[in-house]
Amino acid sequence: MSAPSALFVLHVPSPLGTLQLTSTENTLFKACFLENGPETDSSTLPACLTQAAKQLEEYFAGQRHSFDVPLHAQGTAFQQQVWQALQQIPLGRTDHYLGLAKRMNNPGAVRAVGVANGANPWMILVPCHRVIGAQGQLTGYAGGLRRKQWLLEHEAKMAGTYQTTLF
Repeated sequence: MSAPSALFVLHVPSPLGTLQLTSTENTLFKACFLENGPETDSSTLPACLTQAAKQLEEYFAGQRHSFDVPLHAQGTAFQQQVWQALQQIPLGRTDHYLGLAKRMNNPGAVRAVGVANGANPWMILVPCHRVIGAQGQLTGYAGGLRRKQWLLEHEAKMAGTYQTTLF
């Protein structure tokens, strides 16, 4: 599915760097870390964009455990199924690709689950960072492994399951 024609952009500071939020008039299209480039916000900001920014601010402050921003579902049916499964991983907990594939009643789709996880356009809001290696190791994250580790530790603190080290 192609990108909608009218997109709005808002940049949100976070402890991990600037997040760039992109939305349509009614749904969040993408949330990603901005590594470099101009940080120009749209002159008009739809409610879904300001809602996403507020919810992320609450999350980083330790006051929000989940998100309810309307998302622009732009993936395949399988990707959407994986993204829904990601949202079922509780705060402070992790899963791995095989665990997700089994919960989706498709244990042979481990690699496809990994690909769909990596294609998640809504960093943090759809918690792909909660997926780790089957042996408990940190695995790839589009925002970088240091951010992934920070997010997991932040969520463990919020959930009251914080350990001295996760990995």
